[in-house]
Amino acid sequence: MLTVWGRKTSSNVQALMWCIGELGLAHQRIDIGHRFGGNDSEEYLALNPNGTVPVLQDDDNAPLWETGSILRYLANAYGGEEFWPRELLAQANVDRWAEWAKLNVALKFTVPIFWRVVRTPPDKRDPVAIKRATDGLEHFLRIANSQLMKHSFLVGDNLTLADIQFGHILFRYYDIDIVRSELPAVHHYFLNLKSRPAFQQHIMVSYEELRVV
Repeated sequence: MLTVWGRKTSSNVQALMWCIGELGLAHQRIDIGHRFGGNDSEEYLALNPNGTVPVLQDDDNAPLWETGSILRYLANAYGGEEFWPRELLAQANVDRWAEWAKLNVALKFTVPIFWRVVRTPPDKRDPVAIKRATDGLEHFLRIANSQLMKHSFLVGDNLTLADIQFGHILFRYYDIDIVRSELPAVHHYFLNLKSRPAFQQHIMVSYEELRVV
């Protein structure tokens, strides 16, 4: 059985849990971090010296940290051919879009936008910085929009690891109070993701406990 350490409101934990849900893997999750604390304890730092979440342990194997590495482990260990191709070039194609999504979408949304909107008091928010960050993010969302005009998912017509890295931020992106550009293919893709039970369970999670008012 898989054991996951990390609170359900962490976006990185959400990506991992969505992947676990899509692959139908037995698991348990232990709340760590934010209001739960514990990520600076000696026991937790023995699992992950960085003190970050998530951490995953598969049965009695050594614990794994860093979300991208964990996701690739699960894809290799448990993902089917459609989710994570075994042919090298096809796999690299999925992996490049997954890495692209992590670096150019998730990282450009979570701290520059989500934290500035939700995790910053209203009187300390910087609308100019938020608009600049949103414009920067949407440069890459337009790339995704072009890609999604060709395929149902980011890489093709099946959900892959790339969609986990890309799609997990879209619930918050469309939910928070920001001005968004019209990106019809991305929005249609998001609506399709919302119909997936694992997305509903692990991504469409209230973030009110993170809000600073």
